[in-house]
Parts: sequence; C-alpha cells; structure tokens
Amino acid sequence: MRLNPNKEVFTVANIKSAKKRVLVTASKTARNKALKSNLKTTIKKAEAAIAEGGDSQEAIRLAIKRIDQAQAKGILHKNTAARRKSKLVRKLNNA
Repeated sequence: MRLNPNKEVFTVANIKSAKKRVLVTASKTARNKALKSNLKTTIKKAEAAIAEGGDSQEAIRLAIKRIDQAQAKGILHKNTAARRKSKLVRKLNNA
C-alpha cells in the first residue's frame, strides 16, 4: 500500500491516556492562545498611550505585569519577556 505524501494522515487516539492528552493539549493550547492575545493587546495599548502622550505610566505598568505573568506561566521565554519590557521602557524614555 502506498501513501500519498501530499495528504495528511489523521489518526484517532486509541489508548485512554493518549485520548486524555489530546483533550488536555487542546484546552492548554486554547488558554495559552487567549493569554498571548491578551498580552499583545495590552502591549499595543501601552504603545498607543506612549504615542499619544496619555496615561502611559499606568499602561506600561500593566503591560509589564502581563509580560511577567506570561513568563511565569511559561508562555514567554524569560529573555523574550525581558526584551519586550526593555523595548516598552525605551519607547517611554524616548517619547
């Protein structure tokens, strides 16, 4: 029997633990996606507050808090978190 390499093969989990892993992975993926989306939105709001010269201190504080939370939950690597925080603070200082 030859398989077509252009078609993906989807198999259904047979073993009980494999079925559970599929469900757990799906729920964790959804949670991580929501947290990451929220993080991006918060960072964009902080950058917009810096650009317009509004209440940027509070927005930056919230964004840094969200970045730290994402890093603590393993959504962001610690160096990525540090880089994003540094980038926000640099934008604030240059504004």
